[in-house]
Amino acid sequence: MTTGGGGVEEPTAGGPARHLPVLLAEVLAALQPADGDIVVDGTFGNGGYTRAILDAGASVIAIDRDPSAVATARELASGYDGRLIPVEGRFGDLGAIVAAHGGRVDGIVLDIGVSSMQIDTAERGFSFQKDGPLDMRMGSSGPTAADVVNRLKIGDLARIFGFYGEEKQAGRIARAIVARRDERPFTRTLDLAGVVGKVVGRSPKDKIDPATRSFQALRIYVNDELGELARALVAAEQVLKPGGRLVVVSFHSLEDRIVKRFLRDRSSPPSGSRHLPNLAPVSQTFVARNKAVAASEEEARQNPRARSAKLRSGIRTDEPARTGSDALEFAALPSLADLPESGD
Repeated sequence: MTTGGGGVEEPTAGGPARHLPVLLAEVLAALQPADGDIVVDGTFGNGGYTRAILDAGASVIAIDRDPSAVATARELASGYDGRLIPVEGRFGDLGAIVAAHGGRVDGIVLDIGVSSMQIDTAERGFSFQKDGPLDMRMGSSGPTAADVVNRLKIGDLARIFGFYGEEKQAGRIARAIVARRDERPFTRTLDLAGVVGKVVGRSPKDKIDPATRSFQALRIYVNDELGELARALVAAEQVLKPGGRLVVVSFHSLEDRIVKRFLRDRSSPPSGSRHLPNLAPVSQTFVARNKAVAASEEEARQNPRARSAKLRSGIRTDEPARTGSDALEFAALPSLADLPESGD
């Protein structure tokens, strides 16, 4: 899903960062693909990781919900003698996808966020710097960002901007959106960015566009990105072979927090106390690295979208997978499936 990574729109969008997979050397070091391995690239994007994994001799199941990315994967597959299997789908469904292609795998890599190609293509509706339809869908179905801002209630919009975007002005932005849509609905990205910009304002010290956090929040919500990530982590625990490796590159604190909590939970034994000494035993299903890996100064200079990247990884033990995803709970927000006909 990402090729430059992350969904933080940089002024250089469309420039040299476009085809640079973030933390490629670090991903390969953590993943260690080898001849005969089967690796899932759950976020194919432009195929930067997949190409490197194939060149190391492994086979790849490449998943992406974007039809254009899948088309790229199919073109690439012709040069790798059946070792690349493109799949149009969500990486949150990788459990079922892997089951349909043989069962268990040696590695899984996920690059979380919107792709450089999607940001750079105005027609996809992700950009607050280029005018386009207010879409933001990574796939080709479901409600758009325009549906969300035109139909959700003030309180629900404020929660989305506040939680997914960590936007301090979430309530004011939501009120401004509802007041404006009463005059005419939002259909274009720059229209929405303009309304948000007037509310948030911008001082000379600001390093990001005032619409950044709101657009990020809408994108995460429209594509259920945190839910997809949570489902993918649980599925990875189920389909990785003993010794299999899970590698996740994230670009947002909420995503990184989910990955960190999952690996910490799955790699730590229960801690008792003199008051509660007999905690029920739980299986340690992963051996996790202690610290996240960040991009080097040189990579961040060459590819600005790598600045916020964090890589976390774990190695699957031979313990049985746990049931449930208690370590992955996060705030409940209005469901896209229940999107009202209007925001009234």
